[in-house]
Amino acid sequence: MRPCGSAAVPAPWQLLDERRRGTRFFRLPVHSVLNSPATTGMDFWSVNPYVGCEFGCSYCYARFAHRYVVERGLGPRAMGDAQFDAAFERRIFVKAGAAEVLALTLKPAKLGGRAVVIGTATDPYQPAERTYRITRAVLERLAQHHGLHVGLITKSPLVVRDVDVLRRIAERSRLTIHISLIATDAVLVRRLEPRTPTPLVRLQALERLVAAGLFAGVLVAPVLPGITDDVPHLSALVHAARDAGARFVRADPLRLYPAIRRRFLPLVVEHFPQLVERYERGFDARGIVRAEYASALKARLARVRKRLGVSDGTERGGAQGHGGTGAREDDVFRRIDQGPDTQQLPLV
Repeated sequence: MRPCGSAAVPAPWQLLDERRRGTRFFRLPVHSVLNSPATTGMDFWSVNPYVGCEFGCSYCYARFAHRYVVERGLGPRAMGDAQFDAAFERRIFVKAGAAEVLALTLKPAKLGGRAVVIGTATDPYQPAERTYRITRAVLERLAQHHGLHVGLITKSPLVVRDVDVLRRIAERSRLTIHISLIATDAVLVRRLEPRTPTPLVRLQALERLVAAGLFAGVLVAPVLPGITDDVPHLSALVHAARDAGARFVRADPLRLYPAIRRRFLPLVVEHFPQLVERYERGFDARGIVRAEYASALKARLARVRKRLGVSDGTERGGAQGHGGTGAREDDVFRRIDQGPDTQQLPLV
């Protein structure tokens, strides 16, 4: 297997395909595809049909998962940091046989009532899915069960291809589809996500999902401090989501883990130099944003949703439910989101 630039992965995986622009696809044998809450620290089970993602978003927190797979196969010093960062979007591991493994290991009673979420560490509908159809095969297996709670997260309109199987799941289980979108500004999105589908086509996909009777909405993840957290950006996004029929809009702030810091902060330096100091001081040692910022962002988004009549999705009754803010969050919002400068929420 010939190397291809600094992001080459020499072996021991079977090479399935190689694109003209250099992206390589490797077969990754798996013995388990369900990640437990105890393993991930999240309150749900997760399934990721691929490792690595062709979309290569600059802020993606999942680069560590790719590094783990490579180091497990090649050793802890297989690559330097720069090589790992580049390999995430150029070396895609395909979990061949994932659906068959899921069929053997999925025992609904052992889920403890928790959801199974597809696409927490890689986009399940990245371009590779057109060829390998791993995500569809996983959904086909889930459609055979009753009484599950299934979540799906994607930036891709390819999800519409699987409306038939998604509807079968929704008939038997509780299904929630999150269309991930950080802003409606196509130029800004392209700057931060060089290879993702445009905001317009994602919103069109959302509209088609809702028209098919599926519970789908927008996940604003991550919200980028000083870049997409102002009222105009959030309002434009919630308004567009509402017009597309979104049943909910949810959001999470940026996580600035070390692998993200190496990739994302240079973009901040280049395009938003006035924010560099705020980013350097605004996250704790783990890369988590300060609690006061998170509370203020939650309150701001809740007010935008309430004004536009969009739910946060905690109630499945429809898109017009109002997820109001609590008294404490309202107080935080009034304290730090008032006066002439209403565009930024302070990181420090």
